Parts: sequence; C-alpha cells; structure tokens
Amino acid sequence: MKPARILIGGIGNIFLGDDAFGCEVARQLANHPLPDGVRVVDFGIRGLDLTYALLEDYQRVILVDAVARGGKPGTLYVIEPALPEAGALEMHEMAPAKVLAAARGMGARLAEVLIIGCEPENLGAEEEPRMGLSPVVESAVEEAVGMIKVMVTKALETVHA
Repeated sequence: MKPARILIGGIGNIFLGDDAFGCEVARQLANHPLPDGVRVVDFGIRGLDLTYALLEDYQRVILVDAVARGGKPGTLYVIEPALPEAGALEMHEMAPAKVLAAARGMGARLAEVLIIGCEPENLGAEEEPRMGLSPVVESAVEEAVGMIKVMVTKALETVHA
C-alpha cells in the first residue's frame, strides 16, 4: 500500500497584518511532530511555488489563509473550493483559486483540497505595512493547528482502513 501524502500550505503576506495567518499556522505546525508523508510549507506569497508543489502526488491538500467572508474576526472556516478554469497566474500572486486552477491545468490531480480560513480583523495596507497578527486572529492559530492535526489523523485513518 502506498503511504498517504498530505500537503499543508500556509499562504499570506507577513507585511499585511492578519494576512499572515496561514504563514503563522505553518510555522506553528512545523514545531509539532507529524506523521510521515505530511509536508508543511509556508508558501507566503509564492503562488508559483505552490502551483509546482501541487503537481506532486498528494492525496489531500490543506491550504491555510486569511479569508474575509464577513464574519466575526478570528472565525475559522473549512472551505471546499470550487476549481475554476485555468487563468493567468502572476509570479508573486497568491490567489488560491488561481493557483489551484493553474495547477490543475498543468495536470495536477487535486482530489481533496480544503482551505482553512480565518476571518481577519486588520490586513493593513501595502502603503503602510503592518507586521503581526491582531490578538483575535493570533488566538485562532492554535485552534487551526488543532483542527489540521485532527484532519491529518482522520485522513490517514481513512487511507489505512
């Protein structure tokens, strides 16, 4: 039996406040022991790197990002993204839908993709960078790490059942 492979990708810009949520979750996950076959990467704003990583044979992909959906800041969402048709992807663009579409257009088999999103409180602005997460989003990091560890365990149990 082929071992399960899971990719966990943190997405975000560390200079835009709560947009760094995915980066921080990836950083924290890197400090936890994870089973063989689980790869954690902080992709930051490197959409092209994530696109190429998705071409590898992963049974499950979990992306972690700040996601503004109009909820209370710090709210966590589990999103099953729709995969649009491939479009143009800029070198440093990190729009998850575009990255997933580009990877699929290049032949990636994206069987199970989930996005763990956190409602941001403050994203700062490109003209005025803001480093660090707001306290409410910072408090959601540990919960997201726990959610992901449970998802990984369940995914591996399903593969080995």
